[in-house]
Amino acid sequence: MNPFWEKFFYTITFLSQGSSFLNPRAYAILHRMHHAFSDTEKDPHSPHFVKDVWGMMIQTKNIYLNYAKYNEEPEEQFRDNYPSWPLIDKIGDSWITRMVFISFYIWFYVTFATAWWMFLLLPIHFLMGPLHGAIVNWCGHKYGYSNHDNNDHSKNSLPLDFLMMGELFQNNHHKKPNNPNFASKWFEFDPTYPLMKVMHWLHIIRIRKT
Repeated sequence: MNPFWEKFFYTITFLSQGSSFLNPRAYAILHRMHHAFSDTEKDPHSPHFVKDVWGMMIQTKNIYLNYAKYNEEPEEQFRDNYPSWPLIDKIGDSWITRMVFISFYIWFYVTFATAWWMFLLLPIHFLMGPLHGAIVNWCGHKYGYSNHDNNDHSKNSLPLDFLMMGELFQNNHHKKPNNPNFASKWFEFDPTYPLMKVMHWLHIIRIRKT
């Protein structure tokens, strides 16, 4: 991906995550740690060393903030080669920015919602990032089936992952972390992979052979 598209998708990430914007650098560090220490006590978000999903997310939040706030440097193996845009990170992490997005979501629902129950979706919009992480890391390491023995508890939760766009193929992903297609069996389908193929064809990204 060239610098223009990197900045483009960084901006889109900020706008789409909105009130729950996650610092890409800190998220990348946690993701690398998760793969290196999958389902061990050093895994930043394994569901197997905490009481419940809330405990897992609090643990993840604390480790994430250490790296997002530069309170701690990661191990050398987890450094470098991750996206960084300090200006967007600072704006996105501001509580003023988060409240602006929350206010926009509320205004949008007040203006366009056609039934009372639609307002129940507001918390999902407020916390999209953490909710996505909770579903993927809790369910993806507790519920489903395994195609590979990865010496961890990773699972494939849905053979057609319409819910998380392929992220719930955790067992496949941990076996081949550099493979852009998280599906590996004939009956599995990763909805994100065809989109990546289109972007590759348009020269927006470059898919490397694995």
